[in-house]
Amino acid sequence: MDKLTIRDIDVKDKRVLVRVDFNVPMNEDTGVITDDSRIRASLPTIQYLVDHKAKVILCSHLGRPKGAPEDKFRLAPVAIRLAELIKKPVATTRDCVGPEAEAAVKAMKSGDILLLENLRFHAEEEKNGPDFSKALASLAEVYVNDAFGTAHRAHASIVGVTKYLQPAVAGFLLEKELVHLGGILTNPVHPFAALLGGAKVSDKVALIENIISKVDYILVGGGMAATFLKSEGYEIGLSLLEADRIATAADLITKTKANKVNLMLPLDVVITNDVSDKGSYAVVDIDKVPKDMKIVDIGPKTVAAFTVVLKKCKTVFWNGPMGVYEIPQFAKGSVAMAQLLAGLKASTVIGGGSTADMVYDMKLADKMTFVSTGGGASMSFLSGEVLPGVEALSNKK
Repeated sequence: MDKLTIRDIDVKDKRVLVRVDFNVPMNEDTGVITDDSRIRASLPTIQYLVDHKAKVILCSHLGRPKGAPEDKFRLAPVAIRLAELIKKPVATTRDCVGPEAEAAVKAMKSGDILLLENLRFHAEEEKNGPDFSKALASLAEVYVNDAFGTAHRAHASIVGVTKYLQPAVAGFLLEKELVHLGGILTNPVHPFAALLGGAKVSDKVALIENIISKVDYILVGGGMAATFLKSEGYEIGLSLLEADRIATAADLITKTKANKVNLMLPLDVVITNDVSDKGSYAVVDIDKVPKDMKIVDIGPKTVAAFTVVLKKCKTVFWNGPMGVYEIPQFAKGSVAMAQLLAGLKASTVIGGGSTADMVYDMKLADKMTFVSTGGGASMSFLSGEVLPGVEALSNKK
């Protein structure tokens, strides 16, 4: 990696501003964090800075406040959970800039941890406002980005702050993400398969086009499979369809053939006319989908066919569920794929977002080689886009 990391700088006794991604799911009624995996993911960076006697100033967003304070999006519960995990007190502020934040930072001793209040309580955060960026930067002497999940956003705490605060370096989590995802692009071990699901073809076009010369197999499930099937002339009933992407899907099929990539579509699917946990359903071959039904999962023949291929592979990247994962009877394809990947003797990389949530829900994350913390960021990176948050970091000499 050509960017500086925290290993490359001296942080002793310095005020270090660390952008983390503590946008954790939380029960709004009770304030209880329902999944702390994003907090855990940044522990190595935070612990390293504490051990090296830095004054650790953490900043993050949480939820979608509208540029002003909202109590349900305050970070106090996150600070409590972080303190439990790191076994050390974590101080908090009621704002991320201004007199209170400045006073809290001034009172810090080396090895202390301070979590600033939600960045998005200020509209200037998402607008990358220069005044807000400068105010945030003024709190510290060093900047560390450890928030891969937001590295594709040109926000003040990700990009703007680096114009006023140098050096700007990567934390261990950001470095780990770039190494694992970068390895897929630069040096994957073959055979290499991309297992792609989710709702829309449009979300995956750039990704497919960027990896088409690198993969051996592309296995398509999820809602996006319907658009591919439609492009091949199949009846898809009332299934989710991106009508303006039928030609795109056909073009991608042509490109995979030209690149000698085996693109596999479902052989059979689960159908229903009621997408709820009370809906009845059936399994049919893809040439038997009724006009009044919806495709909601891949079927057992497809699971078997995908399994044969994936068991051959040395590298597997997975992004996007195979069906409507939130409803148990339409989650069987996704569950089968997760269980299969967890048992493979291969490099298995999960592309963040809902796929990562699913793997964590099933308690299979530790069975995968790597689970990305960034859905949108991983898609952008693997699509060949430059991530603003990475681009803004200091280069190695």
